[in-house]
Amino acid sequence: MPVVSSNKDVEKHSLTFVAEFSAPVERVWQVWQDPRQLERWWGPPSWPATFVRHEFVPGGESRYFMTGPTGERAGGWWRIESVEPPNRFSVIDGFAAEDGEPDPDMPQSRMEVTLEAVAGGTKMTVVGTYATAEEFEKVAAMGMEQGMTLALGQIDELLAAKFA
Repeated sequence: MPVVSSNKDVEKHSLTFVAEFSAPVERVWQVWQDPRQLERWWGPPSWPATFVRHEFVPGGESRYFMTGPTGERAGGWWRIESVEPPNRFSVIDGFAAEDGEPDPDMPQSRMEVTLEAVAGGTKMTVVGTYATAEEFEKVAAMGMEQGMTLALGQIDELLAAKFA
C-alpha cells in the first residue's frame, strides 16, 4: 500500500495523505493529468470514476461520477486553481448534483497535491482543507479518509502498467 500516512487535523479542518511510489515524478504526474488514467484509480475500488470533462489547466474544470456496485452514481467536480507541472496543483473539490453541476448543499474543499522526487521514486502529498468544522466532520463521517486511502492504493498497479 503506497499510503505511508494519513492525518486528520480537526483544528485546521484538513485531511493529509502522504504516499510513496517507485516511479519518477513525471510518471506520477500523468495519473492526475490524463483523465483515462485518473479513472483507473480515483474513487474506492468498488466505485470506479468516469471523467466526462477534465480541463487540467488553471481556470479549467473537471466533472466526473463514480458508479457504485449496484449502479448508483455519486458525482463530483473540480475547479482547477493552479497547475505547476510536474510538481504541484490545486483544485476546489466538491460534490455534484444529479445534473453534474456543483451541489451547493454539500461541502467543498481546497485540495493541494505536491509531488517530489525522493530516493527510489516520488512522494505525493495530498491535503484537503474544508472551510468549517461542520463541513470537515460531514466528509469525515462519510468515510473520506478510508475512501481516499483505498483510491490512492490503486495507483501502484497503474504505474506498473504500460499506459501511454
